[in-house]
Amino acid sequence: MQVVATGTLVFLIIGGAGVGVLALALLGAGLLHIGHPDVDGPVSVEAVAGFVGAFGFGAAIVNELLGGRTPGMVAAAAAGGVLAAVPTAWLAIRLTRAARDMRTDPTPTRDDLVGAIGLVVTPVPAGGYGEVRVRVAGQPVKLNARADQPIPVGAQIFVVQALSETSVHVETY
Repeated sequence: MQVVATGTLVFLIIGGAGVGVLALALLGAGLLHIGHPDVDGPVSVEAVAGFVGAFGFGAAIVNELLGGRTPGMVAAAAAGGVLAAVPTAWLAIRLTRAARDMRTDPTPTRDDLVGAIGLVVTPVPAGGYGEVRVRVAGQPVKLNARADQPIPVGAQIFVVQALSETSVHVETY
């Protein structure tokens, strides 16, 4: 039976706590608003959790490699843990900042429907509603459609006006 050094066990527990906090920070960030949700401070929770996790696991590895049974060896293992933790925390800061500041396209609005070209999927009667499929921001969208003249299934259409978020006025294309 192999015995794990006390220092290694303590470092493993520290590393596990860091990973647990990191998991909560990444997965439960929307659920756990402690304090003001927009205030992150100079260092993010993810960076601190990454630092603690890498410190614990790095120190545990160094402690086992050194056979850390004396206080001096445990201190050397802790120094090795810091050497692993600093770049990990720096990387966590960079990655969370990149994810938070990532540029995204704006959400399409009903104004984006005007000018879209599509197909009739349910016949559009004069004075009534049918259905059309158009592409908005690269995504197919099925909408209710009105027209001045009847339009048969399969006809290409052009959206002239957005009556609401889900209905449009169309003409044949």
